[in-house]
Amino acid sequence: MLKQVGFAGLTLAFAAIGISAAAQQEVNIYSARHYQTDEALYTNFTKATGIQINRIEETDDKLLDRLKAEGPNSPADILIVVDAGRLWRAEQAGLLQPIKSKVLEERIPANLRHPEGQWFGFSTRARAIFYNKDLVKAGEIKSYEDLADPKWKGKICIRSSSNMYNLSLMSALIDRLGEEKAEAWAKGVVANFAREPKGGDSDQLLAASTGECAIALSNHYYYMRMVRSEKPEEKAAAAKLQIVWPNQDTIGTHTNISGAGILKNAPHKENAIKFLEYLASDAAQAYFANGNNEFPVVAKALNNPELKALGTFKADPVNVAVYGKNQPAAQKLYDRAGWK
Repeated sequence: MLKQVGFAGLTLAFAAIGISAAAQQEVNIYSARHYQTDEALYTNFTKATGIQINRIEETDDKLLDRLKAEGPNSPADILIVVDAGRLWRAEQAGLLQPIKSKVLEERIPANLRHPEGQWFGFSTRARAIFYNKDLVKAGEIKSYEDLADPKWKGKICIRSSSNMYNLSLMSALIDRLGEEKAEAWAKGVVANFAREPKGGDSDQLLAASTGECAIALSNHYYYMRMVRSEKPEEKAAAAKLQIVWPNQDTIGTHTNISGAGILKNAPHKENAIKFLEYLASDAAQAYFANGNNEFPVVAKALNNPELKALGTFKADPVNVAVYGKNQPAAQKLYDRAGWK
């Protein structure tokens, strides 16, 4: 049985009947994911193991703040967030603990997990380029570097530099190009803005579909939501756009993760490890990734027809831990470039 509960009340209830939290056949999860298909994911874990899941869902930042406030008395076992940059923030705050798991090390590619086992990626998202097929010709734009070409002046829509997805992209570019070239790229992109950064990735795609700009940068799953939408206007907007997997001839497309780690003071550590290992199973991978139209880290688990229709692409093989390490430098670089 799966429950969404307030953990403070749960702990008090256990204390009242003389049962310690560590004695329960359960695992407590703080999750920034909130997709309907994840319900089956959690339910199937309980059916398979008898371990009950209690969870709280909130935004990434609010969960990190809550964990810091709770300190060593936190009842949480697992933190699930979206973006390696946020996992890095949890790591830097001393919230996570390293674990060893043969299952996780064998099933999850090395570049999609922390080198010392503090967190693991369970699905990936690609930061792709999209263009309006009426305004850009096929083959005209092929790479992130092309976004800085002066020919696209006034043609590009991208969200704020403080957005974690853009911070992680810049962190990867710093790793590949060095700060000097990465900053020159950022300045070139700023010069090509069609408007000041505003809104989320979906807003950039919609702006490109209407011709407010010609090119947008977005995580691929925002586009997939439009493709699979039951709203005719969203499907029509998606039909006007073409996806480009950037940098197929060089470093590959920038990808990020939805991931999880076990918290430093987890009262149910062994159950938590079992849950993470379960997330790496073929069946769970399909649920976990399809909940947000992401790619499973276990490639054979992909069973989303619309996602398969996008085709295969070469992903940047850099270890995603770099996105956290370079995050402070990335924000400073964006600020110098005038990217608001």
